[in-house]
Amino acid sequence: MADAAPAPRDPATIRREDYRPPAWFVPEVVLDFDLDLERVLVRSKLDVRRSQSAGPDEPLVLQGDDITPTAVKVDGAAFTGWKLVEGDLVVPLTGAAHMVEIEVELDPSTNTQLMGLYASNNMLCTQCEAEGFRRITFAPDRPDVLSRYQVRMEADKAKFPVLLCNGDKVDQGDGENGRHWVQWNDPWPKPSYLFALVAGDLVANNDSFTTRSGKPVELNIWVRDGDLDRTGHAMQALKDSMLWDEETYGREYDLGLFNIVAVNDFNMGAMENKGLNIFNSRYILADPEVATDADFDGIEGVVAHEYFHNWSGNRVTCRDWFQLSLKEGFTVYRDQSFSADMGSAALKRIEDVRILRAVQFPEDAGPLAHPIRPESYQEISNFYTATVYNKGAEVIRMMTTLMGPDRFRKGTDLYFDRHDGEAATCEDFVTAMEDGGDIDLKQFRKWYETPGTPRVTAKLAHNPQTGTATLHLTQKIAQNGEMPKASDLVIPLRTALLDPETGAHQGEQLLLLDKAEQSFVLDGHKDHPILSINRGFSAPIILESNQTAEELAFLSAHDDDPFSRFEAMQRLMTGYLTAKVSGTPVDRDIILQAVAKILADTSIDPAFLAELILLPSEGFLGDQMVEVDPQAIHEEREKLRGKIAVQFERQFRKLYKSCWPGEFSLDTEARAKRKLRNVTLGYLAASFTEDAAEIAFDQYRDADNMTAMQGALAVLSHLDCEERSAAFDNFYKRFKGNPLVLDKWFSLQSMSQRGDTLKRVDSLSRHPDFTLSNPNRVRALYGAFTGNQVRFHDPSGKGYSLIADMVIALDKQNPQTAARFIPPLGRWRRYERGRSELMRLALEKIAGQSDLSKDVAEQVHKSLA
Repeated sequence: MADAAPAPRDPATIRREDYRPPAWFVPEVVLDFDLDLERVLVRSKLDVRRSQSAGPDEPLVLQGDDITPTAVKVDGAAFTGWKLVEGDLVVPLTGAAHMVEIEVELDPSTNTQLMGLYASNNMLCTQCEAEGFRRITFAPDRPDVLSRYQVRMEADKAKFPVLLCNGDKVDQGDGENGRHWVQWNDPWPKPSYLFALVAGDLVANNDSFTTRSGKPVELNIWVRDGDLDRTGHAMQALKDSMLWDEETYGREYDLGLFNIVAVNDFNMGAMENKGLNIFNSRYILADPEVATDADFDGIEGVVAHEYFHNWSGNRVTCRDWFQLSLKEGFTVYRDQSFSADMGSAALKRIEDVRILRAVQFPEDAGPLAHPIRPESYQEISNFYTATVYNKGAEVIRMMTTLMGPDRFRKGTDLYFDRHDGEAATCEDFVTAMEDGGDIDLKQFRKWYETPGTPRVTAKLAHNPQTGTATLHLTQKIAQNGEMPKASDLVIPLRTALLDPETGAHQGEQLLLLDKAEQSFVLDGHKDHPILSINRGFSAPIILESNQTAEELAFLSAHDDDPFSRFEAMQRLMTGYLTAKVSGTPVDRDIILQAVAKILADTSIDPAFLAELILLPSEGFLGDQMVEVDPQAIHEEREKLRGKIAVQFERQFRKLYKSCWPGEFSLDTEARAKRKLRNVTLGYLAASFTEDAAEIAFDQYRDADNMTAMQGALAVLSHLDCEERSAAFDNFYKRFKGNPLVLDKWFSLQSMSQRGDTLKRVDSLSRHPDFTLSNPNRVRALYGAFTGNQVRFHDPSGKGYSLIADMVIALDKQNPQTAARFIPPLGRWRRYERGRSELMRLALEKIAGQSDLSKDVAEQVHKSLA
């Protein structure tokens, strides 16, 4: 019998195995822009060179998206032999080298996708990652074609007094009729996705930095007039990042100028374009009145992230988009390490793991699961995911744990030196780690190709006769909704065994689990020790153990690893709540006793204390259950929260009063007090004390900073009282002219657990200040709502319909942002039958649209498959 014919491949699917080197390289690009809001003339001149791997008759193919050439020249002569094939410009050429010139006209004012060149509040700016450059002009828009760019920009001087591009400004002048021009040159080869252009009426916070070799660098943060006094924190973060990268990785900045521009309309957080970073305004603008402590932290982290890309992404870039984690995972690890050094390493680790569990673990468990190096995609923007970024960072962190800091540094030095100016792969990075750090990572490479989150079971047995403790470990992993299967990933587990009387241990050990089952025998334990494992969250796993509630409570009081202490308390509360939801009898007193010991420990830092007493989120609790019932989870969590609040009301009142931070400061002590004050305020409200609303309103009214103000509003948002209406009305009137703060007003109402929240979100969608054209505003209203577990999952299904209707409308304007709202619906199989069916119907409604973008279609079809 003959073999069956292979199934035809979907032509829209791009696969890693199909990668082929470029047929043509473009070592030099010259661009000329004639700029205006509604008409931009783009003239490009490409020095094209046939690659050795290309055939002699292989044509030049230049990617384009929704653009048409008005003129094409080859070697200075008009050329009419070109044709458009599915949007791409195909130019048949013979010979090895040519000069190709193309002219294109654009209308930035109609570009609602915010990809390519678009208008934002009378300013022109670009976003080219991943495939936006092809919306500006025709080019080999792929990351493995690196070019040096020369750019001339011309515009009306009154409308666009500031003209910015990559690299260094080399010339400028005035033209006729009130126009002016600027010439830019970027000496470093870069792929087209790193191209950037900004034209507008802007002012700059100007500063400077001197590199360790003595080279001066001019620093500018460009914003609209009126926002200049809110750029100081971002500027300090930039200078701190530059110094940290020199000291930690030996990487020095390589241009004489570094520009940052803040833009209100932006799909992402920020973009690392060479020498001209373009930022979402929310990650630049801050002062105590408008930004919370978390906002200040976010700005510091994102500024660092984009700056660090100068080496881990720009000087060494990706060969293809399947290697996205090469730059993003590595750079997230770098910015996490930077933030840990700038503040509290313990709190930063808790924050990073909380984000990983809230976003990436559900991604790994759902229909959109993929490895950190995906094998295929239809729309690359869908792979800017928590898996690529956050899990990618955890994989780099595990390498550091395996190698130690000195060997890891040798590996990164070799990586940067070996691949400087190249488009590299994840394999190149791992090989450099092996060669530079003298380590075999052959088996470790499986992390790059394996989707899913490993589940590690840990069982500790003790033999009092021999004084030995034996730790039995197994690992399994689930993929594509299947039952977990045995796996053999390399999993580094920082481990200690604590004395049950004193809490002391004999030192931490690094255990390497690299088989499906392994046992480790540990000597010197007369009594049965208490297991502290995966300390510092040394591996991104789900841990299951035979530890009792009493042992977890002991760890929450005695473990000397801050993350493990936090984790023990979380596991203790999670175990109780999941048991209650499932109807299993369970003792609550052990939790109350653990909270009592924590509150009595005066040595605990206020910020860490706030983390220890926080209950696990409703979303996280749902992720621990086979079938999710959001209403049952909400009710049980509120009961436990209320019991803790009532039993410890006196202590919470005392802590609340003691945490008045005084005059605003960003120092560690003041921030810690604000954090604990907001947490205790939440508990006071949960205790049903009669004056809770009054206390919250007083905090709002008297606040001299946004952290206190938002903390009070967050508490009031859930209450049915006059103070709630008064505070939200006042907040709107006070900040309605500030779009970033107004986003908070929308979000706080969307996250309310009140029964009328669904109606309120629907009403806010028609508010005069709401618009689908601004991604920040969309995320503020609808993104916050999808995170509101009890209200988004209203049993009527109206929450799902609300999101589905929004996705359908938004997809016509901004497919990239619209696609981000599919995953909350895509996990429909995890929910109880009634909600599951309603979520599936909402997805089918979206899938039934005849004109879906590739972004949304890929997400929806995978979610329904």
